[in-house]
Amino acid sequence: MSELLANQYSLDFLKKLLYDMLLLRRFEEKAGQMYGLQKIGGFCHLYIGQEAVAVGSIAALDIKKDYMITAYRDHGHALACGMDPKALMAELFGKATGCSKGKGGSMHFFDAKRHFFGGHGIVGAQISLGTGMAFKLNYQKEDGVVLCFFGDGAIHQGVFHESLNLAKLWHLPIVYVCENNQYGMGTAVQRVSAVTDLSIKSAAYDIPGKQVNGMNVLTVYEEVLAAVNQAKQQRLPSFLEIKTYRYKGHSMSDPGKYRTKEEIEAYKEQDPILILQKQMMAEKLLTEAEFQAMDSQIKQICNEAVAFAEQSPEPGLEALYQDVLVENQQ
Repeated sequence: MSELLANQYSLDFLKKLLYDMLLLRRFEEKAGQMYGLQKIGGFCHLYIGQEAVAVGSIAALDIKKDYMITAYRDHGHALACGMDPKALMAELFGKATGCSKGKGGSMHFFDAKRHFFGGHGIVGAQISLGTGMAFKLNYQKEDGVVLCFFGDGAIHQGVFHESLNLAKLWHLPIVYVCENNQYGMGTAVQRVSAVTDLSIKSAAYDIPGKQVNGMNVLTVYEEVLAAVNQAKQQRLPSFLEIKTYRYKGHSMSDPGKYRTKEEIEAYKEQDPILILQKQMMAEKLLTEAEFQAMDSQIKQICNEAVAFAEQSPEPGLEALYQDVLVENQQ
């Protein structure tokens, strides 16, 4: 094994990072295909290009103790924390076997057992919820941390500032992760933010902030791991602006004409999957045959997920009234 990577990471760890990113990519490509065939309806926000953020960040967690919450572009986070692709595809299809019983759809993936608390459609709403989850960890004296993901389009919401202020006052174990993919829907971040270095915004609350290269999964892993350890050991919140890029439109209904082909092609040269693949192959940690076998296996998993979703039943009419109201059980 190469001295450069072998001294820092196990081969199994590197292969898992590559596998997980490739699974995210192929799942999203299949979801986009199914949307085009009208098998999936409603909103659908793909994660293609941003794979290193979810995979690298969640690799730094202990799922048994730690928690995560995100916005509506949630497919990648759900897969990265180990949710079943079949249950996720079924949810996209609106089927009863979906992770939210077919009632949540693309924006509301959820798995309490894996400490993945959504999937939230209201811009910025999950920031306050993530802060509350961190308060719970402190209140119950649990040894855990919360990763709270949101996009650059949510950073000017008042709830961002209110949450960071309370997190600092109460010494909450939370890492706020802004996935800056350069655009809030179709508007470039520099057109809406007087400050383009978003990482400095946390300084107003005496919370350390840092910009991170979100196109390199190992960089993301190292930076998030440091922030996670700091949160656990010192009960100190932190803020990471992870700069990434989405190769597709904001949602399936967005043709992305506000971007030039040259811009997209330039960012495709920074594809996080290709970066890790090439580095591992250059250092003889991976062969082309091994990569192709991995890709074939993942494509089969995605095909099986579609078959499962298509064969699954629709929710019954009684589902309209289930999980809507919690009645007093006393």
